[in-house]
Amino acid sequence: MTLASLSPQAALPSPSTAVWQLGPVPIRAYALCIIAGIVLACWVTERRLRQRGVAPGAVLDIAVWAVPAGIIGARIYHVITSPEKYFGAGGEPMKAFAIWEGGLGIWGAVAGGALGAFIAARQLGIPFGVVADALAPGLPLAQAVGRLGNWFNNELFGGRTTLPWGLEIHRMDPDNPGHALRDDAGQPILEPGLYQPTFLYEALWNLGVVALVLLLDRRLKLGRGRAFALYVMGYTAGRFWIELMRTDEANQILGVRLNVWTAALVFLGGLIYFVRVRGPQEFLIPLGAAATPTTPPTSDLSQVDLSERETPAAAAAPEGYRVVSEEQYATWQDTGVVPPEPTADEDVRPGGGEPLGDESRGDEGTVDSPSADDDPSAARTDRADATGARPADRDS
Repeated sequence: MTLASLSPQAALPSPSTAVWQLGPVPIRAYALCIIAGIVLACWVTERRLRQRGVAPGAVLDIAVWAVPAGIIGARIYHVITSPEKYFGAGGEPMKAFAIWEGGLGIWGAVAGGALGAFIAARQLGIPFGVVADALAPGLPLAQAVGRLGNWFNNELFGGRTTLPWGLEIHRMDPDNPGHALRDDAGQPILEPGLYQPTFLYEALWNLGVVALVLLLDRRLKLGRGRAFALYVMGYTAGRFWIELMRTDEANQILGVRLNVWTAALVFLGGLIYFVRVRGPQEFLIPLGAAATPTTPPTSDLSQVDLSERETPAAAAAPEGYRVVSEEQYATWQDTGVVPPEPTADEDVRPGGGEPLGDESRGDEGTVDSPSADDDPSAARTDRADATGARPADRDS
């Protein structure tokens, strides 16, 4: 006897209502789940940004751009990949704007949100790689919470299952969206059998991606967007096999669901980026010699004039940031001493603080970096890793 031959032992119930009326205003469970996910993602991202030296509250400035752009991108992706619902024979073009009726694509959400975050990062003077890496564990956490909205909507489930668990699905009322059809006795009508809870599989997988990103980021100190690339690989690997289980209507290419192809291509892009891009984590200090660390010093024996480190209660956000090494950032936190500006002789990659020595060019085999014994300028280049990028390069 195999596991698949066993009768389901546990039936997971589904809600029969996904919309509640608050007077004339409909309160949708899916929207509440999306909002809760956004709030959690912002909280995680804010904490990680502050650990890198970004001023408090920056995540709100980023979210103002990223969230609307993500929603627009998600809707555009859905409309493009399901055009028959809105264009052509029997289509209703104006329904493309009816976002409240459902239809959001995660791939468009990530692409649109990334564009919005990029615009906000440039305005704040924060390297985009720092923002992306800070968001890396928060985004799958938001996706995990958002998938609960699919549970309320009785959607995005898989085929019939004979496993020891299965999901009950209600037959939803097309004339009363968000509510199940009911029989003569007023009881919600269930579809026959039990189904694979693919939304739950994806939610649990996303929580695993959160743990993976946090663990490897702590051990490997991923920088320059590599933590985000790790999230991309982790998420798409799960989405690939979960998408194959789904039975909801979807466009296909060569007999395979479109989202399966998308997951494979995006995974490949994330893998190439993760393998090819190298560099240390980027830490930031505000521009200006009077910058104040975001956390108080750990020692009571500081020789710095404390009066120079006092800031008004409502200090303005910095105009931009300098990229420094982790060691320089730790020293600045402990003592308040701002690292010296890099000199013109110190050549660094834009926005990152990685020296243009044999470590960064050796993989390409195009430049042989001189040693410190052969050329004194090589010693200066090696020190660039400790000074960071010039302020003009911070947006790269």
